[in-house]
Amino acid sequence: MKKQYQIEKQRAVQGFRRMAVEANPAIQMMLPMADIVGMLQQGVGNLMREAGLLLMQQVMDEEVRQLAGDRHQQHDGRKAHRWGTEQGYGVVDGQKVPLRRARLRTTAEDGSTREQKLGSYELFQRSAPMEASVWDKMMRGLSTRNYKAVVQDFHNAYGIDKSTVSENFIEASRDKVKQLMERKLDHLKLAAIVIDGTPFKDRQMIAALGIGCDGAKTVLGLREGPTENTEVVSALLRDIAGRGVDFAIPRLYVLDGGKALAAAVRKMAGQAAFIQRCIVHKKRNVLDRLRDDRSRCRRACVAETASRANGPEPERRPQPRRRHGRDADRS
Repeated sequence: MKKQYQIEKQRAVQGFRRMAVEANPAIQMMLPMADIVGMLQQGVGNLMREAGLLLMQQVMDEEVRQLAGDRHQQHDGRKAHRWGTEQGYGVVDGQKVPLRRARLRTTAEDGSTREQKLGSYELFQRSAPMEASVWDKMMRGLSTRNYKAVVQDFHNAYGIDKSTVSENFIEASRDKVKQLMERKLDHLKLAAIVIDGTPFKDRQMIAALGIGCDGAKTVLGLREGPTENTEVVSALLRDIAGRGVDFAIPRLYVLDGGKALAAAVRKMAGQAAFIQRCIVHKKRNVLDRLRDDRSRCRRACVAETASRANGPEPERRPQPRRRHGRDADRS
């Protein structure tokens, strides 16, 4: 459920868009040539950024004029009154940049006054572009410690310190996980599904990975639980089925040796489930029970046993014997 301030912001944005379509005022920005030359001293990028800030200011001023009319003139259709200015900010290229915005107040039917939000200012303040910028840069290896030094384009920009960047990354990650857990899967043609769990602190994260007929891999879903028990895995499979995966289609299921995974798959897919024990897990289980003093030998034996289990060993070509000592011709 949205809060009152969120509803007011949404109404302000809708009013601004309606005004832009119906009135469609023209905004003209004029810059002295001397100012343009000064901005160009630091490159064309600096000119575009500074000009963009001026344009944002003019867009807000035009919205104020549409709501409150021109200064010092009578306006019969006035919807609000000017109430001074205050310092604010806008998000530009993933950075918070200071903006000076006008304040408006409206009068209700009962005579009370309240703040009139500017739809243009609310659009300039959207955090989604900042979160997307943080996610994109950090997924490419940029750390929170070096973020400000790398991305700061405006000398007075803020909101790009380590703690703020970390908060934006967490928020963006939450949105990414939500999209992952809610996307439809009915368009996938899966030949196999791999299900496994990995420990995270004192919990287990159960993941399902789908392998398509073309070999493409897709993360189908995630579930958190205390252990790899049947209830957690069954909830994961039900969620996947609800998003479009048909478990009545025969396919291969690659699992570890846990009974909970196999029981949940058989309960969901029935006779259509062809279960394959993961060889990697089998190797680990065998190696954990062997002595540690001959690690290379035991690993080679386990690998040879696994390869024989997968199919007949190919015929080996005879190798020539190696001679030891000097050649007989030289003796």
